[in-house]
Amino acid sequence: MSNVVALALRDLGGEGPPMLVLHGLLGSARNWLSTGVALAANGWHVFAADLRNHGASGWAEDCTYQAMASDVVALIEQQQWQSVYLVGHSMGGKVAMRVAMDRPDLVSRLAVVDIAPKVYANRVREEFAAMEALDLTKIQSRKEADQALASLVSDWAMRQFVLTNLQSLANGSWQWLVNRKALSAALPEIMGNPLVAGEVYAGPACFICGGKSGYVVEADWPSIQTFFPAAQRVILSESGHNPHFDSRGGFVDALGRP
Repeated sequence: MSNVVALALRDLGGEGPPMLVLHGLLGSARNWLSTGVALAANGWHVFAADLRNHGASGWAEDCTYQAMASDVVALIEQQQWQSVYLVGHSMGGKVAMRVAMDRPDLVSRLAVVDIAPKVYANRVREEFAAMEALDLTKIQSRKEADQALASLVSDWAMRQFVLTNLQSLANGSWQWLVNRKALSAALPEIMGNPLVAGEVYAGPACFICGGKSGYVVEADWPSIQTFFPAAQRVILSESGHNPHFDSRGGFVDALGRP
């Protein structure tokens, strides 16, 4: 465990059993503030972590799922939680799958949000290239950064998501909060399958999918059930890849109560 990265943790409130949320690629715990309040109202004590190379957590060149899962295991043990309801979105969902396989004793329940245990095409190379191309020395405001990115990332919502990783400093300069170099180099790994044939997590699991997303399709379900034989499926028909934003009420209901 010598290469474990200490993860920044946000307490999003609530009482009851711990629920730990893991964000997706280029995300952070901040993405879960509003949804965390709603989940806390359902009886969970909700926490959200920044994964390595994201948010306020440390950086490391190793971006394998094994490494990211080891960070999460260390965090759970540090907090002295006997077990947690582990919720992971997109890349964080793959990390959560890996944690469940490695340390099922620490995972009381598992929820995987709009991702499957499979290899994906690289959908984010454009965003990384845009971040690399942005000259931060010429940026005076977030609006200027948005305008500079517009020709490289046409989708407004995606630009705003990318810009959540841009931070202004006290001296007026700007910096990215993510380790772009390590993450970009690791994209083949990040887009890969975190699991290997023969692994099984027999505990309760729920796969929450966006009906308009396309990240999880019907053909993925047999593989999911092979790895997670107790898995249940919830499809939020009006949601895209971010059910916690697009269909928050249905998403919170799908995660249930203690």
